[in-house]
Amino acid sequence: RVIEGLAAGSGPLGVDAERASGFRYGQRAYLIQLYRHGGGTWLIDPIALPDLSRLAAFLAPHEWILHAANQDLPCLAEVGLIPQQIFDTELAGRLLGRERVGLAPLVAAELGWHLEKGHGAADWSTRPLPESWRRYAALDVEVLPALRDRLARDLVASGKWTWAEQEFQSIVTAPAPEPRLDPWRRTSGLHKVRTRRSLAVVQKLWESREELARERDTAPGRILQDAAITSVALNLPESQQGLRAMQGFARGPGAQHLGRWWSAIQNALTLSEDELPELAPRSTGPPPARNWASRNPAAAQRLHKAKEALALLGEEHSVPVENLASPDAIRRVLWSPPMPGDADTIRHELQSLGLREWQCDLVTPVITEVLRSA
Repeated sequence: RVIEGLAAGSGPLGVDAERASGFRYGQRAYLIQLYRHGGGTWLIDPIALPDLSRLAAFLAPHEWILHAANQDLPCLAEVGLIPQQIFDTELAGRLLGRERVGLAPLVAAELGWHLEKGHGAADWSTRPLPESWRRYAALDVEVLPALRDRLARDLVASGKWTWAEQEFQSIVTAPAPEPRLDPWRRTSGLHKVRTRRSLAVVQKLWESREELARERDTAPGRILQDAAITSVALNLPESQQGLRAMQGFARGPGAQHLGRWWSAIQNALTLSEDELPELAPRSTGPPPARNWASRNPAAAQRLHKAKEALALLGEEHSVPVENLASPDAIRRVLWSPPMPGDADTIRHELQSLGLREWQCDLVTPVITEVLRSA
């Protein structure tokens, strides 16, 4: 029915997905929304319908319209829905220099429609879904074709259509991200932890929580909050009873699994010095920019000049600086400039770091001049 309905329509398809972030483990899609002019609106439960292969084959050759595609494409790919061509309305808004690029403010500014919001942070694994949630989900895709047409018109008029095409294609062809090194280092408040032994406590508690969250299909923060983990690392309890007295462990899931947490702490305390995590995370890139002045004053000066020049370039073209070039790519080039520092060499270096052709066209002259003046 979905395929037949969409096949009867015309034009690109609005596509969206809803997850249960903060409630369930991972970023699985719990609802998929599709809309096409003349083809109707369809809400699909991928939990009840795990085999979407026929739908995937139908959707693949058509243009998909998404808002903030990088957020939804990974969970759509998990159920086999992978596009060949997209239009990202949020990214289009950025390229056009729109001040607010969230879906609701963008729709209001471009189309004069006011979306009734309020369920974005809901637990979309809830069944059955309330009718008001379903209306909210349907509305998110029904506005996308009109928004796409308005933004596409302005991209063409401003000479930025080829920029957008390159950006959209880079999202479609981007490889799956590498697994994050030491994901436990993203624990909130970790910057307060100053010793390797205390870091080991954070790591072992985080890993134990992650394992339990995966088993129970529950968001890790609903089992044990980050603040409780860092508090233990900073104020090591002397006993399991002492642990129970700490905030986050007195009641709820924290108290229910007290033995598990105590075991993780003891595991960390018995590690040898060689087994303890390093204070600083492993990195193949340059150090944080705040440390450049003391470690490499010349590079710090280059970075300062580049930031000023790129800010002016962004204003000239009404594009946010972070969309002109990846900040990480700029830092890598300026920390260790290619030799020789001619424009062709710098352009090649920027391309190797992921910049698209339109970005290289704009940014290469700026970086070349910064390096020459330095």
